Amino acid sequence: MQQEIAETHALTLLAWLAGDEELVPLFMGATGSSEADMRARAGEPEFLASLMDFLLMDDQWVLKGAEATGIRAEDFAMIRAGLPGGALPNWT
Repeated sequence: MQQEIAETHALTLLAWLAGDEELVPLFMGATGSSEADMRARAGEPEFLASLMDFLLMDDQWVLKGAEATGIRAEDFAMIRAGLPGGALPNWT
């Protein structure tokens, strides 16, 4: 997935997460981000990568995000791969 498309999808997921009273405190605790940090860093691909890493930790979060945003659950890993640090290592 191209980085620009991955960023667009990740921003959609960030907007959803910011409104989820159950998950947003977990995300902020896991990343050390405040609400102000989330607003200020929303356009940073590295921050969006941390969001995707967080969501991919739990299948239920992926399913919940997919249902809320219309982004297919099976695309979450591709979104992460399209952001910095998401490329799979080439072991050959």
